[in-house]
Parts: sequence; structure tokens; C-alpha cells
Amino acid sequence: MNASALKPVLTRAADAETVSDPSSVMTLLADCGTDGSSLTSYRSSFAKGAVGAPAHFHTRASELFFVIGGSLRVLVDDEVKVLNEGDFLLVPPHTPHAFAAAPGAEADVLFVFTPGMPRFDYLRLLNRVMRGEASPQEIKESSERFDNHYVDSPVWRAALEADR
Repeated sequence: MNASALKPVLTRAADAETVSDPSSVMTLLADCGTDGSSLTSYRSSFAKGAVGAPAHFHTRASELFFVIGGSLRVLVDDEVKVLNEGDFLLVPPHTPHAFAAAPGAEADVLFVFTPGMPRFDYLRLLNRVMRGEASPQEIKESSERFDNHYVDSPVWRAALEADR
């Protein structure tokens, strides 16, 4: 994106689009290329026991996590960590990662992708899948478009199974 095309982006809480499912609410803040922003950012509030995202990686963007409140369990490569309020994590491209609310905790997290790319349509698609209005196959077919590449992680599966 040309630097001269960038403009300030202000998203008022009252005007922000939200997408939700029974275990989380995502507040869409800035979507690169669609609102003049050079990054993509959203805020997710996870209920206790909420599963955020399975193991995946991005080829073009780093993903930043900032925990506003609660605790978030994350997979980074083959290591599971718990991030608590105030913790920050930067996951570089090509690094497998996953996330969910930490056991027994809620989580309120700010996500930022940089360099950005339009991702709000991906979040909307996820929401439609969760509501049964779209097929999980559509997510698989969108992996290149949204730079979201799912991988198998025995470490992450074991961490989730330990909670049951």
C-alpha cells in the first residue's frame, strides 16, 4: 500500500461491527486495504472454555497478541504457553500457532496483523460456519486468499484433550 494512500483510521466502539458465536465476540477495528489502514486489527472476547483457532500459520503477516484481560493459552511452534493480562506476543510468518481461552479463564485479546491484508471477510466466514450457514470447506478453500494455512499439531491437540 502506498504511504500517501494511508489515512488515519478511527473506529468508535459504538460503530464497530461485531461477529459472535456462543463462545466469543469479535469486534472488527481496522481492515487493511478496505478502510485506509496499513494493518488489520480486531478484538476478541472469549468465554471460559472457548476455543479460538486451531493450529495454523501465515506466510505473509506477523500476528500480534495483546491480552487486555484474562488469560489466553497459545501454541507457538511446539510449545504451549499461557499469556496473562498485559502480556504481548508476536508470532512471525511461517510459525505454527493456535489459541484458546486458558483453562477456567475468560480472555480479552487485541489481535493485529502486519503487514495487513483484508481479513474481515475471513472472520465473517468463520462466523457463518459457526452458525451453520457456510461449510467448513469454504474455510479450507480460502486459505490462500486470507493467508490462513491450517496444520496438524499433536502438541495442541494434547493440550485441548487434557482439558476434557
